[in-house]
Amino acid sequence: MFQFISNLNVKAQLRDIDLTIEKQDDLILYFLKDFKEHKLEYNGWPMLVSAYKILKATVNAYTRILARKYPKFCINCVHFGFVKIDITLNTGVFMHEEAARGPVMLALLLDGGPSGSFFNQT
Repeated sequence: MFQFISNLNVKAQLRDIDLTIEKQDDLILYFLKDFKEHKLEYNGWPMLVSAYKILKATVNAYTRILARKYPKFCINCVHFGFVKIDITLNTGVFMHEEAARGPVMLALLLDGGPSGSFFNQT
């Protein structure tokens, strides 16, 4: 999702290994302020489905925050692809069974597996 954000400061904050929940909350509030004031393009936010793209980027960052906070747990996020479901008007590429492959794989990881990572099934 970073490729859709042209604001270098925002990218740096979302990629920051020491990002905190408070800093992330501030970043989301900054996005919401710009959204309400119609300043997305001016401040380098994505223009097309902007809330969705920022949500995906912040969920990814939050995954890293949680993984750092709880090192004994394996905490990851996965993008399971464009699925044929009601919300996509059944225009997706993957069936439910195919989309479940990534989350199931992550759920079955052995102890000591990756944590704080993003997996793109597509």
